[in-house]
Amino acid sequence: MTADRPFFVTTPIYYVNDTPHLGHAYTTVACDVLARFMRLDGRRVRFLTGTDEHGQKVEQSARLAGLSPQQFTDRISEAFRDMTRLLDISNDDFIRTTEPRHIRGVQLLWQELERSGEIYLGRFAGWYSVRDEAFYDESELIDGKAPSGAEVEWLEEENYFFRLSAWQDRLLAYYDANPDAVVPRSRRNEVVSFIKSGLRDLSISRTSFSWGIPVPGNPDHVIYVWLDALANYITAVGYPDTESPEFSTFWPADIHIVGKDIVRFHAVYWPAFLMAAGLEPPRRVFAHGWWTVEGQKMSKSLGNFIQRGSRQ
Repeated sequence: MTADRPFFVTTPIYYVNDTPHLGHAYTTVACDVLARFMRLDGRRVRFLTGTDEHGQKVEQSARLAGLSPQQFTDRISEAFRDMTRLLDISNDDFIRTTEPRHIRGVQLLWQELERSGEIYLGRFAGWYSVRDEAFYDESELIDGKAPSGAEVEWLEEENYFFRLSAWQDRLLAYYDANPDAVVPRSRRNEVVSFIKSGLRDLSISRTSFSWGIPVPGNPDHVIYVWLDALANYITAVGYPDTESPEFSTFWPADIHIVGKDIVRFHAVYWPAFLMAAGLEPPRRVFAHGWWTVEGQKMSKSLGNFIQRGSRQ
């Protein structure tokens, strides 16, 4: 690496179904340390964090709190901003997926994928976890639950699909050519094994709830929260204006630092979306382990997390 090359580091954007905990602080501080080191090394750094604010789980959490989804996300997103201030985090930007710049970028990314022939309308039938906001094959279930331990439900509805199956060989070729694109090696092996096991087309819209970005041309559908959320990394640097100084300077990202439970989204779905839209994938995804409580991942959904003022 040369000192004059820009450096773009990101946290995952954090899901706002509840307030931040120690696990969020850990990832954010790790990114902050890296960003500060690169600045000391003379690099021009862009350090991004933010909040992921759409999806069925957020809609349900808002209802339980007696608030509208927007009121609820405003409150929880501010708690994540408070965390960055409390920890003196040096992020250059904080993106929310409810911001107009992000919504516009996601809808234009959708239209680009549609123009490229990567999206089609079909019918989804399969196992879905509201907690994980993820779809699972029957073979992935463990004792009737998602690999994360989350409950799943059988879901059948009309959805738009992304032709993920068409990207299997291209993703394998990409990882053969870029062996350090996912680290540590154990996570790379996990990603490559998942791809080799066979990729199925991915459902990328929902009609069973409304708290999300409407699909362009068909507002009865909202865009799948993971396509929405992953796009933050490019909308925050100016996408769809790929000729802008910010985008051309900082994309592709140098590193996405994420928890190991979301490596599939970042190392399978995300590069496929990007390459299908004619964009470069991130240079590296680093997947770290979990903070655990009595052997279980620290999780807002499980209620076993440590946050400011907690005593456990």
